[in-house]
Amino acid sequence: METKTKKTGMYENVQVQFNKAADVMKLDEGVRKILSSTNSEIVVHFPVKMDNGKTEVFTGFRVQHNNALGPYKGGLRYHPTLDIDAARALATWMTWKTALAGLPYGGGKGGIEIDPSKYSLAELERITRRFTFALGENIGPDIDIPAPDVNTNAQTMAWIADTFASTKPPSTRFTSMSVVTGKPVGSGGLEGRDRATGFGVVATIKSWAAAKGIELKNKKYIVQGFGNVGYWASHFLKESGAELIAVQDASGTIYNDKGIDPEDLFQYCLTNKGNIAGYKKADAFHASEFFAIPCDIIIPAALGNQITEGNASRIKAVLIAEGANGPTDTIAEEILLSKGIDIIPDILCNSGGVIGSYFEWLQNRRAEIWKIEKVLPLIQEKIDTAFNETVAAAKKHKTDWRTGAYVVALERIERTYKERGVFP
Repeated sequence: METKTKKTGMYENVQVQFNKAADVMKLDEGVRKILSSTNSEIVVHFPVKMDNGKTEVFTGFRVQHNNALGPYKGGLRYHPTLDIDAARALATWMTWKTALAGLPYGGGKGGIEIDPSKYSLAELERITRRFTFALGENIGPDIDIPAPDVNTNAQTMAWIADTFASTKPPSTRFTSMSVVTGKPVGSGGLEGRDRATGFGVVATIKSWAAAKGIELKNKKYIVQGFGNVGYWASHFLKESGAELIAVQDASGTIYNDKGIDPEDLFQYCLTNKGNIAGYKKADAFHASEFFAIPCDIIIPAALGNQITEGNASRIKAVLIAEGANGPTDTIAEEILLSKGIDIIPDILCNSGGVIGSYFEWLQNRRAEIWKIEKVLPLIQEKIDTAFNETVAAAKKHKTDWRTGAYVVALERIERTYKERGVFP
């Protein structure tokens, strides 16, 4: 049985990671104070009329951590567990992630405290449009640029873009559409943005394998979460010859040591409300034993705080590739590192999504249309650079890869503050 332990809060994890890196690199004290808090925290309560004619009031968040390098950037998630603490943590991670990737962005995050499965598509559209209106001038192509996250998608972004643009003068309607990224291709979206995060996860795994002299062919891996990130990561790992043997999502856990075809499972999910439960080509498995399954690679691609003190000691993999944001808490990380397990940190591993978003934003601002054949190599190049810089920083400071990634990000932000100064 899994040991019951208290999970640390996501924002607490962020602060521990930040302070560790700040100590290692001797971050300027003034910059440290600035980055220790968020710039702004927006909470909105807004009414929406439901299909039955009744009115419900929803709570939405947008936390803007830092914009020293450029406009705030980060996803919007629709989830019942979303609160201001989670939004703070996710916004802060986005600041580090965009800086590490060398993008002209800061960090923001938010969403709505809601279980979207309980609402019709028409209701979700009205909720999304009303949330966009409530955020008002707090978002914009040069201010704060949201993107999809947990339980939001290209359709959600299209509603936001249309609502935002509709509130602006007609002369700015089309330039206003770049208020969000992750849009449908027909509405200014980028070819390849749908797979960018999963592609990036596998790009970092390939870099890890090359650095370790490891062949990915026939390596066994398991994936937690089979949404956009989990599926595309599995898709690209299959191309490398690796073998998926277990998957877990909110509906259940499945296992087949002989292998699970990610394409077949994806087609099944399309007919099963996106859920893996009931998939006949794999056996149901105990959820609490998922991370203990013998394998080479674990890809947590669901929610935060999934690998904890209670299950970390039973992990047998040699690599954790963090497709989700904050899936490993700080105590679990200490356990994993003491066991010699490598961790590709979230701000590096899942950065393909925000890199893809940057190219979509750039495409919109230039009024161009980019093809996927151009996009994926551009994402690959930026991830390769970030990976190499992370490894070099970790080696220089004799520390772990997560701290190395933080150091690279913090050095960029520190340099900006030192060059520009602090107003007034």
